[in-house]
Amino acid sequence: MTDTARTPQTPFRLSTVILPSRRWHEGARETWRQAETLGFHTAYTYDHLSWRVPFRDGPWFGAVPTLTAAAGVTERLRLGTLVTSPNFRHPVTLAKELISLDDISGGRITLGIGAGGTGFDASALSRSDQEAWTPRERADRFAEFVPLLDRLLTEDTVSHDGTFYSASGAQNIPGCVQRPRLPFAVAATGPRGLRLAARHGQAWVTTGDPKLYETGTPEESIQAIRGQVERLTAACEDIGRDVAELDKVLLTGFTPDRGRPLESVDAFVDFAGHHRELGFTEIVLHWPIPDTVFAADQKVFEAIATQALAQLG
Repeated sequence: MTDTARTPQTPFRLSTVILPSRRWHEGARETWRQAETLGFHTAYTYDHLSWRVPFRDGPWFGAVPTLTAAAGVTERLRLGTLVTSPNFRHPVTLAKELISLDDISGGRITLGIGAGGTGFDASALSRSDQEAWTPRERADRFAEFVPLLDRLLTEDTVSHDGTFYSASGAQNIPGCVQRPRLPFAVAATGPRGLRLAARHGQAWVTTGDPKLYETGTPEESIQAIRGQVERLTAACEDIGRDVAELDKVLLTGFTPDRGRPLESVDAFVDFAGHHRELGFTEIVLHWPIPDTVFAADQKVFEAIATQALAQLG
């Protein structure tokens, strides 16, 4: 088996991400129900305080309350974040919310987690004269955040006196429904993040290489992602872990292909097939939003959801 091959036991999955940009009783509730009806494996949402234009100046709701409501109107659909970050989260309070959410959903929660980026809500909790965290500072915080959150979700009582985060006898009884805890899907492309994914992740997430989005080609994107998979494989080998143990998740919409995979079922099958060959086990599509970068034909989107997996075999 090559270092990027899927294990035969790993099914290829199709998931969606539903932005929290509509009122619950004005269409959002029906969208989450429809995601389950269409057969998506997981429906994720973004965990931000606000997001980019055109969403920044419009409605935007909290991820945890949204997922709690979604858990109440679905039965089989897995639910999750893509992604939660230290930008405005603290491991102690986040752990309590996740344990509660995992309980309410009956053990259907996946935590997508990443180091976070600049802009949007990155400085929402900062003073006006405070400079944004540098990439190194983000990586430093993330490197402390993930292991502490891991402990908080697996141990009844946790104390920690770290550089960025503290916990003093933080109790999280009864813990997660999923044991030993709910799964982490770690978004990372740099060496430190990939090491965190290798050690703590049940899945790894990428959006591709952002430097290629504007001027790159789909072929260049494939090569860049292949390199990311190879570096993840090396990070796993360094700690004696088989990379095949990790699900590999591609969040679409940020590669040079942009919206082309959603133009037809055949276009998506071709796109997904190329990435499955790299070892990916899950492709995530943005639920269509008219007049945005995520605009797509709803009927084609639904056809992809219900027909593509059978064509991929």
